[in-house]
Amino acid sequence: MKKTSLFIIVAAIFLLLMARIGQAESANSFFDQGFEKHQQGDLAKAVKLYTKAIDNNPAFAMAFQMRGIAQQQLKKYAQAMSDYSMVITCGEPYFKAVGYYNRGIVKNITGDFAGAIPDFSQAIELDKKFAAAFFHRGIAKSKAGDLAGQNEDFCRAAQLGDVNAEKWLNTYFPKWKQPAPPQPKQPPTEGPT
Repeated sequence: MKKTSLFIIVAAIFLLLMARIGQAESANSFFDQGFEKHQQGDLAKAVKLYTKAIDNNPAFAMAFQMRGIAQQQLKKYAQAMSDYSMVITCGEPYFKAVGYYNRGIVKNITGDFAGAIPDFSQAIELDKKFAAAFFHRGIAKSKAGDLAGQNEDFCRAAQLGDVNAEKWLNTYFPKWKQPAPPQPKQPPTEGPT
């Protein structure tokens, strides 16, 4: 009787493990099919397939990311922002940085510049070399009226290799690369004796 019970328990555990492996494989399969449709330009079908991948693996950050991109391309901005929020919730730090960045992009597109700035700042906090996040935060700051902040972010983006920021700076601030002039040294002040 004990052997039979042990066999049933082991068999049940085995079946549960196989079901989970099958779910992961089908999530990946749906994702791959969705990605193929996405590349072919069939965005609506891609969204459906990414959704099936997410249904099979509710923490599939890459599926949320790609579905968000497809939704953004379809101009379904609320759905895209929701998906990017899920990337932030489910993803590893790199995915979170990209989720914040993409959500910031959608906020810029929809005119929520004040809301985009914190998203870009979070992306930068997670990836200090995220040149595009600096550039787009600079755009949001400009639209929000912070021109000094725009220039700072554009300079940082250009230093990190963002060609758009560098072109803009070269056009409007051609001396941006020059070091600041040296400040005259102040003579030491003597204290009271």
